[in-house]
Amino acid sequence: MNNFFCDITYNGDDFKTHKLPKGDYENCTFANCNFKEGFIDNINFIECTFQECDLTNVNCTATIFNQVTFIGCKMIGIDFSTCNPMFLNLGFTNCNLTLANFNALELPKTNFKDCTLDQVDFSETQLKGSNIENCQLKNTVFYNTKLDSCNFNNSTYLLIDPDQNSIKKTKFNIDQLPGLLKKHDIVVAY
Repeated sequence: MNNFFCDITYNGDDFKTHKLPKGDYENCTFANCNFKEGFIDNINFIECTFQECDLTNVNCTATIFNQVTFIGCKMIGIDFSTCNPMFLNLGFTNCNLTLANFNALELPKTNFKDCTLDQVDFSETQLKGSNIENCQLKNTVFYNTKLDSCNFNNSTYLLIDPDQNSIKKTKFNIDQLPGLLKKHDIVVAY
């Protein structure tokens, strides 16, 4: 039987030096905690919030993230494709997700607001209806990605091939057109 932790706030804890106990965490808040290069594998997070935490290269194999919000977190290199896809529901605001991997995940209506998404892998990912607003997308990989009805307003360094991705009813700014037409070697004048 799993340990159960409910309505607990963890503030400034270093989970790299002492591992977070395995169990079910419901409605918990993790503020200013260090998980860098640590292990949160096989843990269930339900309706939890991570604020200003360092989760760089954390191992989240078989972890359940159900209605989990990350705010102002450093999350470089996280391989979300290894987490448990059941009930997967995430939200990100002002996070650095450089080099993260979301390959082949079902993430409809996911919020990525004011995030750095450089070199993130969204190949084969289902992001229909997601908000990817005011994000930096340098060398982000979109291949066979479902982006229908997404919002990319004010995101920069956008490079998406409409022939290799589904983008029906997706919102783009006019200055993002070159990133949609790059493979055609067309010059868009403003």
